[in-house]
Amino acid sequence: MAPGLARAEMKEGRSHAEEARDIEELLAAGNHREALARCARVYAAPIGRLCMAFTGSQADSEELVQETLLAAYDAFPTYRAEGSVRAFLFGIARRICGRFSETQARQKARLRLVHDTSSGRADAGELALEKERASRAREALSKLKPSEREALVLRYDAGLSFREVAQACGIDEAAARKRVSRALGKMRAEIGEE
Repeated sequence: MAPGLARAEMKEGRSHAEEARDIEELLAAGNHREALARCARVYAAPIGRLCMAFTGSQADSEELVQETLLAAYDAFPTYRAEGSVRAFLFGIARRICGRFSETQARQKARLRLVHDTSSGRADAGELALEKERASRAREALSKLKPSEREALVLRYDAGLSFREVAQACGIDEAAARKRVSRALGKMRAEIGEE
């Protein structure tokens, strides 16, 4: 995501639902340029976090956000408003991130969880333990099937509802719930937590 996109904010007092309705109206009217600008303002940062969760690289995630927005612009004429604009965009981002991950070297750890160490902890032991947990989580996440990994990241990192995860993955809501549940079970078993 470009620096300007990262700093862009919604208009004061506008909810995400209102912005989404405005974007849908712009798409219905064929005003794709303005719809893209609004999508960038409202969804660039959340898409960037999703891409960061998939790639582990700030530079790669910024490029993938731009690629997602360009792909969305190209797909706007076919947008049918069957789901939310948010799910539509996250579905595109998921596919783009998936393709990106497939092109990376198989030996490299392809996924890194966003790790915030800025909490002001002074205890090096706690920080080392937290890094070890994050490492085990990344390893467990990398062992999941791609479909399970995508559903889990969309649900918990991107914060999508199960319905939106289903829309983004092109499956029904029950299947989305099952994928997330199965992925969590495998992660817990791999990490050794119950």
